[in-house]
Formats: sequence, C-alpha cells, structure tokens
Amino acid sequence: MPQLHIFFARSLACLAVAALAACAPLWSPSHGRLSPQTLEVMSSSRLPDKTSTMQRQQWLDRVTWGATDHESSQLQQQGLKRWLMGQLTPSASPMSAEVQQRIDALSISQKSMEQIQREIAEQRRFIRSTQDSDEAARLRQDLQRQLNLLGSEAQKRQIWRALYSPHQLQEQMTWFWMNHFNVSTRKGDVRLWVGDYEEQAIRPHALGSFRDLLAASMRHPAMLQYLDNASNAAGHINENYARELLELHTMGVGSGYTQADVQAMAHVLTGVGFTTREADAPPPKLRPERQADYVRQGFFEFNPNRHDYTPQVLLGKPLEQRGMAQVNEALDRIVAAPATAHFIARKLSVYFLGDKPDPAVVERVAQTFERSRGDIAATLASLLTAPEAQHFGQRFKDPAHYVLGATRLAYDPRVASDVSPVQNWLNQLGQPLYGHEMPDGYPQALSDWSSSGQMSSRFDVARQIGTRGALLFRRGAQDPLEKPPYPDLAQKASVQARLQSLGAATRTALAQAKNPADWNTYFLSAPEMMFR
Repeated sequence: MPQLHIFFARSLACLAVAALAACAPLWSPSHGRLSPQTLEVMSSSRLPDKTSTMQRQQWLDRVTWGATDHESSQLQQQGLKRWLMGQLTPSASPMSAEVQQRIDALSISQKSMEQIQREIAEQRRFIRSTQDSDEAARLRQDLQRQLNLLGSEAQKRQIWRALYSPHQLQEQMTWFWMNHFNVSTRKGDVRLWVGDYEEQAIRPHALGSFRDLLAASMRHPAMLQYLDNASNAAGHINENYARELLELHTMGVGSGYTQADVQAMAHVLTGVGFTTREADAPPPKLRPERQADYVRQGFFEFNPNRHDYTPQVLLGKPLEQRGMAQVNEALDRIVAAPATAHFIARKLSVYFLGDKPDPAVVERVAQTFERSRGDIAATLASLLTAPEAQHFGQRFKDPAHYVLGATRLAYDPRVASDVSPVQNWLNQLGQPLYGHEMPDGYPQALSDWSSSGQMSSRFDVARQIGTRGALLFRRGAQDPLEKPPYPDLAQKASVQARLQSLGAATRTALAQAKNPADWNTYFLSAPEMMFR
C-alpha cells in the first residue's frame, strides 16, 4: 500500500534524527485425533509434498501466530500435509516445562474457579459489614486490584500459549472464538470469570464442534453476565443475548431471521443462568411438575421457576420440546440453518485470507461446515486447502497478530520471564485482550487498523521490540537489561527468507541502518510486515 510506504519513509527519517541525538541503543474426547470429516477433507486435498522456504513462511504466517526458525524446520521435516494435519488435531497436552511452570505459577492456575469465586464473595460480604467508611473504601480498592489481577493473569496465560505452544492453530482458533463469542472485562464481574471462560468454554472446543462451542459459551457465567441473560426471566424478558446469539454468534444480520425470532429466542432462554451456591446445596423450591426440569452443572443452572413455558415458534417452525430441552432444540435448529454455515464460513475466510475472500472459497467452506454439522477442524481444513485460498499475504495484521508475530520472530524459542511488555504493546495499539466493550469483538478489516495513528504506534512498538526486547527476559522490574538488549534479526533464517520478497523502499531503508537495533526496527515496521 502506498500510504504505508510513505509512513515508513517518514518514520525512518524520524528515527535517524533520534539516533543522531542519542546513540545509546534503545479438553474434550476428541483431543489427540482428527475427526473422520477432517480426514476426508485432508485426504482429498492437493497440497504440495515439498515446499520452498518462502512457501513455508507463508503457511506459517497464516496458520500460526507468526513464523519462526523452529516452526519452519518442523514444517520442512514433516511435510506440509502432515504438519497441517497435526495443527488441525485438538490437543490438551501441557506446554514445554519452562512455559508450563510460568503458567502454573499464576493464581488462576493454582486455585479452582469455585475457590476464586468464593474468596471474592467473602471479600464483598466483609466490605458490606464494615462500619468504618475509610476502611471500606480501602477494601474496595483492594478488591478491584484483585479483580484486575485475575483479568491480567488470564491475558498473560493466553500470551504465553500464543507465543510458545506447538499447537499454534488451536491457539489461533481459541483467540478467534474468544473474539467471536466476545465478552469484555470492562463490564461487571467479567474480570472474575474471563480466565475460566476461555479455559472451560472456548479452548476445549476451539477445533471441535461448533454446536458444543455455542452451548458452552451460552452456559458460562461470563457470557450470561455480559449479555444479561442471567436476568432474563418469565415476566422480565431481556432480549440482549438472544439478539446477539442470532446476529453475531450464528446466522448474521440480514440472514432471514426476524424480530419475532429474537423475541421467541429470548423467551426460550428464560431460566438459563448460573448459580454460585455450593455444589451440594439443595435446588430452589419447585412445583412438583417442574422438578424434573431443573438442571445444575457446575455453575450453570436452568431454573424452571424463571422459565417461560409458553409455546414458541422459531425460524418459521414451532418448537416441540419444553424447558432445557427446548433450549437445546432451538440451538440445534439455529446451527443447522444454512445461514449459520455461510456466516461462519465467511468470517473464517476473512480472518485467514483477507477482507474480500474469494466467494468460491466461502461457498466451499460453508458446504463443509453444513455437511460436517459444524465440525470446526474439517471446516478449517476445507478453507486452508482450497485452491482459491493459495494467495498469501492478503490479510492485514490486527495488533495481536502484529505484536505476537514480531515477538515470536525476534525471540523464539527463548521463553519470556515476563510477558507484561506484550500486554503493554497490545494496549498501546488499542487491542487489549478481552477489552473490546461491544459484543461484536475486535474488527479485522484493513481500514480498522491502518490509520496514520496506528502506524505511528506500530513503529514505536517495533522499535521497542527491536531495541529493548530484553525486557521480556528480566525477572524483576529493577534488574538490568542483558547486553545487547535486542536480537540480531538479520541472522535469523526466517528473516533471511523474507528479504527477497521485500520492496525496493524497504531494502533501501535496511541498507541505511547504522546498527542491528536500527535494522531490527526498520525491518519489523516495514509495510510488508503488516500482512500475513
């Protein structure tokens, strides 16, 4: 894009001036095997047996969070088809010992969700009972810090996994579905629940069944709070979740459902909520004919006292079941709708291929989704192996892909002691994890992330990664940085492989670099590095 090259040239000039002024260097049962539907798609695919260095870079940039020397070597050794099949295989295996140790040290890893929730509830009860207003204010601040810590630790866990997991496609899809079924830590108690939401509702189904994923999202307190279905009850109907379920999670705007369908779905979802009562607590008092309808699974609760048993018509057909069975019947009908297949197919195609994916690819992917009854891995296999999809470098990177990709390229396989710099870089670029307030999730279009302000911020982040990335490896905030505090990017095989595809302006800029730190900054901020 011309504007990116112009911005790059201006940024280069600014950096040169700054350098002259200061020369100091700055799980589920399917885990472990492919589904028959995925195997069928892969067996009929026509992927090349051998790949060039450039082809490996392209595939890695598409499927993983960013190419590295290590991943490129693995792809070369395994061959493209075998490697891709491995990426499509769900896995619940732990990370490498060093990474797992850091994840296990987080409080959200050491305590169950039941314990975390109970401790927060006890803190709130104590605050309410405190007579001293100053003490109550201090305790409320402590509580907010604890809630913020829970959200921050969930971010750190996702970052460590994205940077170092060998199951990169699973990590990509966990992020994709967290964004698709978006909840925001800026609302209510979502900070308390978001780590468990990712761990229990999203991650186990990221390469599994879309129907199971949808149900898991629906049942989790994070979603039930965020979209207000926890307060949706007979006589007090709240349509928020019903509307977003149809508009954003499944069928999409303009797909044929009506306002009457939204209203019907809201009535169906009455009684779908959660409880924080002890697991062995007795159920609420129910009328005898409703007692068999009560459902309690973990925090999820279907309470017949809050459910509207009025018959409903959804998508032009009456629903025949009652109670929770009616909820499941409605989900089955929505997932089976052709509109859902096309909506998910297009969103996946945009995510992996670019703003305007080939209609033939979208149609092929939608057919696989529908034929496989929402098998996510099979749907992805159909997308990634489509002949029309073999045009790489069309997807402009959102901040998450830019930051994580640059970090992986620069430092993999070294394991960061502290990923808070990555959190700060994402915040700086306007995409904090779990931070999008609206239910539509972060946008993906080039126009959403290519403004001059965004490019200026990316140049600054590139400079931080390229000149002071050793921040990632400090064990304490006061510890000195290692020397030099930056990698020698030019010596990495994955970087060398990209040089031949860079434009003349970028090559000229790199030739003007006075030291490795400047070279790193120019390379990471180059227009070509904005696409995957």
